[in-house]
Amino acid sequence: MLRAIHGLIRGGDYPAALDRLRQLEDIARNDALLLQAVAECYTHCAKHLDAHRCHERAAQVAPGDARCTYNLAASCVAIGRIDAAERLFSLVIEIRPDDFDAWQNRSTLRRQTEQHNHVDELIRMLAKVTPGGAGEVPLCYALGKELEDLGDHARSFAYLRRGADTRRRQLSYRVEMDLEAIEQIRDAFTAEVLQLAPKPVGEPGPIFVMGLPRSGTTLVDRILSSHSAVESLGELNDLPLSVMHVAGAASSKGDLIRRAASMDFAALGREYSRRIAGYDSQRAYIIDKAPLNFLYLGLIRLALPSAKIIHLRRDPLDSGFAMYKTLFRMGYPFSYDLEDLGRYYIAHRQLMEHWRTHLTDGFLDVDYESLVQDQLRVSRSILDWCGVAWEPRCADFYKNDTPAATASAAQVREPIHSRSVGSWRRHERELEPLARILRHANVFPA
Repeated sequence: MLRAIHGLIRGGDYPAALDRLRQLEDIARNDALLLQAVAECYTHCAKHLDAHRCHERAAQVAPGDARCTYNLAASCVAIGRIDAAERLFSLVIEIRPDDFDAWQNRSTLRRQTEQHNHVDELIRMLAKVTPGGAGEVPLCYALGKELEDLGDHARSFAYLRRGADTRRRQLSYRVEMDLEAIEQIRDAFTAEVLQLAPKPVGEPGPIFVMGLPRSGTTLVDRILSSHSAVESLGELNDLPLSVMHVAGAASSKGDLIRRAASMDFAALGREYSRRIAGYDSQRAYIIDKAPLNFLYLGLIRLALPSAKIIHLRRDPLDSGFAMYKTLFRMGYPFSYDLEDLGRYYIAHRQLMEHWRTHLTDGFLDVDYESLVQDQLRVSRSILDWCGVAWEPRCADFYKNDTPAATASAAQVREPIHSRSVGSWRRHERELEPLARILRHANVFPA
């Protein structure tokens, strides 16, 4: 049955998938392994509370099992139970000290203090691992995070660089492939193609929040989804899957881009809308917060005239540093090398300028720095752009108890702050490889 459920999820038939998942959950009631598989499927359907229920049950069925405890901790992070998550990650470390992801995840959950941190434990554990082995990367990122919290910025960056260098060596990634794809998007979506985009309409439709990772997309998502008429579905794959479905079989990424630029855009809009309807949201507006949807921005405007698009911008060096110090695990392979980061940032900037030039009034740019320094004014402008009336609860987004399954899941549970604005200046010398590439392209910090 699991294989059939996975097929339904890939096809966007979420109601049928959920029906079968509920049946399978009953069958799996005393099977911890199957319960975790069911929970994973619930997560793919944006049903984080259902996933959490399964993880809780799995941990009850298999007390002391490190994997069940770890998955329950991760689920607690998503639903905002941060204190419980910290206790559970600590329990995982007690049960299985070589679960290095538990060490790293625990470090991200709160700001460490002189009285309460894990730096000495992390250093001792790092000394035991084989260089280049499984534990080096997560332990180095954990140390980078905790030492930054403690204000020891030189040691923090040294560990970050060690972790990032090791992670980069583990990848076969070539940034040139991404840069070529972005250039092909610009070439395929010409002014002539983009002028076919219908005029935006004011009726409720999907809200796309996009931008480079760590640029403030989760913050905007939480502000919007605090509104009574708006629900966030998180970082969805439905748009790229819809593109592949409508475009048909492609021989390469370049072929898919060419097919996308000449596809039936109305059919794409219908396919995406069909998939989104399957989430059965009861709100007038839903949010799709996949950051890299900026690659599809032209298609969104061509296929979904009622969509509202919000693009986050951030100081280039702050943006690059924020990505560099984040262990994403899945996705964003350009983030582990400062030169790769610089080249990708420039390509992203050029693509956004292309969209901005040829899609007048097609999307709203929001500067992260303006948002954190003038929260109410910028938040009101975002809601106004979406055609949604202001509600005071949007100012108290950190009280929003809906799930958040992103790298910022813990941070968005606290009030807005500007601590990270200009944080690159503490590492001006270390970030010079990134700064040099940006200067060469006439891109400078704010």
